[in-house]
Amino acid sequence: MRTVLRFGLRCGLRCGARCGLRFGLRFGSHFASCFAAHFRAHCGPRFGIACAPGSASRIVRDWVPASWPRSAASGGCAFVLAAACAICAVAPRTADAASAAAPTSAAPAACDDWSAYRQFVARFVQQDGRVVDFSTPAQQTTSEGQSYGMFFALVANDRAGFDRLLRWTRANLSAGRFDASDVKLPAWQWGRKPDGSYGVLDPNSASDADLWIAYDLFQAGRLWREPSYTKLAWALVTQIEKQEVTTLAGLGPMLLPGPQGFQSGGTTRLNPSYLPLPLLRALAAEAPSGPWASIAANAYTMIRTTAPLGFAPDWAAWRDGRFIVDPKDGDLGSYDAIRVYLWAGLAAPGDPLAKPWLAALGGMRERIAQTGIPPERVATTSGTAQGEAPLGFWGALLPYFRALGDARAANLAQTHLAALAAAAAAAAGTVHAPGTQSTQSTSGAPAATAAPVYYDEVLMLFGTGSADSRYRFDDTGRLVPHWENACQTAHARS
Repeated sequence: MRTVLRFGLRCGLRCGARCGLRFGLRFGSHFASCFAAHFRAHCGPRFGIACAPGSASRIVRDWVPASWPRSAASGGCAFVLAAACAICAVAPRTADAASAAAPTSAAPAACDDWSAYRQFVARFVQQDGRVVDFSTPAQQTTSEGQSYGMFFALVANDRAGFDRLLRWTRANLSAGRFDASDVKLPAWQWGRKPDGSYGVLDPNSASDADLWIAYDLFQAGRLWREPSYTKLAWALVTQIEKQEVTTLAGLGPMLLPGPQGFQSGGTTRLNPSYLPLPLLRALAAEAPSGPWASIAANAYTMIRTTAPLGFAPDWAAWRDGRFIVDPKDGDLGSYDAIRVYLWAGLAAPGDPLAKPWLAALGGMRERIAQTGIPPERVATTSGTAQGEAPLGFWGALLPYFRALGDARAANLAQTHLAALAAAAAAAAGTVHAPGTQSTQSTSGAPAATAAPVYYDEVLMLFGTGSADSRYRFDDTGRLVPHWENACQTAHARS
């Protein structure tokens, strides 16, 4: 008991100080939720210590005087919460044990629990494996959402969740044709139709989702030692190469955004955010004779050319042997382009393209250093910015700042993400209100935050999962999840 109390106090003080310094405010529910989340993630696994956000909020409200100055409140909250949670560790937890034994929609390995992933599953993933974007009128599901969900399940070591996502994708986006002998590229959009029924809204596929699903399957086959995943990955990659890879005169192989609708009149439209360097490296390692190494080099050329001021565009185009501004959407950089910075930040530092790729995207870092906020929209050829981006953008930018070695900007991102994480934790288990958006104050400081939408939480999971060492990509693009070593060590001790 003494060991648990001593460890809980020491670890809890660190978690409390971390959350207190992030918010720099008087500490109410946001601080408590942040503390509880960090305590469960970093202190709980060793001794089975639990700390509920609701209890933490009450402790802050009832035990910490409102008159305390900020520094005292930070230390006081940390100590009080750490003590309370550590004491809870030695109390009987029959109900908790029963709850842990019950089947849930997300059951990652007990040796390496990821609470943010469980919250994502609780809010956005149905029991049948469908990822739902409730912020859209059609309550849509996209192949992108399914692919990201599978990736997060793999990072969380949630094989049952991974299989549910895969089954739903096979049955609903590929009409049952998604196995090693017969692969139909998944439709990119599924949801509520005008007549009220549900089904495929657009049968065209999205190559970024196809790429991610293939990657997820390759890595799942390796990490979980399941050959059927690998066989399906090969079948999917074969179809991607046949239907979604083209050769651009004067450049070479390039990934189209989808099989239909992106080549017309000598112009080929391209999406820079569809080309994560780690995934291209992984496919090049799996298929050395394929186009993937060349596509990686050509993708870098596209980024360098279409981001003259260091801002990535949502869309670009190739015509007459050169990259041009997209004829449809222009030079806008916004909700698609934010992922370009994310993928650049996640690339392995040892990749020969990692540093030049980051260097080509320096405009965003410079702009945020000047204004303190990421723009929602930026004209990539002039640098003219509009609006303040939603909090989820900070999730995409966190790995980017860390890869650039910009500790100040990374800390700023974590401050904002703490508010988003607190809102997600508070919303866990509640019914999502369609159209709800996350907000922040015009000063750049975290404001009262509504329940995050799907895209915000996706970007947050990618960013904070990397920053918390939940996963990384090696030089060949292979996924290195934390549980691969953590769980082996835990099993070796048992």
